[in-house]
Amino acid sequence: MDKETVEKTKKTAALYFKDVTGEKPYDLWKSFDKEIANDLSLFITGKMYAREKLPHKTRQLITVAALTALSKTEELKLHIQAGLNVGCTAEDIAEVIFQTMIYAGVPAGNSALKALREVINQKKP
Repeated sequence: MDKETVEKTKKTAALYFKDVTGEKPYDLWKSFDKEIANDLSLFITGKMYAREKLPHKTRQLITVAALTALSKTEELKLHIQAGLNVGCTAEDIAEVIFQTMIYAGVPAGNSALKALREVINQKKP
């Protein structure tokens, strides 16, 4: 991969995942296959998340909605933290979860709200 993509990957990862608690996907992937971990990271973080077609806040709110609908709470926690890192408020994230609940169901929304509460509580000093 070119140097520009590597730099974008580093910059975007630092923006999204600073102070993130828990295992990051890259670390999980790397524990099994370092080469594929690098390829995935360069594409996902350096190409997709680094795109400037949507603001970072919007991109994270979309991700929160999708992960809520799919009931993927472990990954959701990571992206709630990333959302807070790029300027989303807890209220923004909760609103997206409530909106998604209409289409994905109340149980999915409740799980997502519990994940949001957990992340917020972890961030409190």
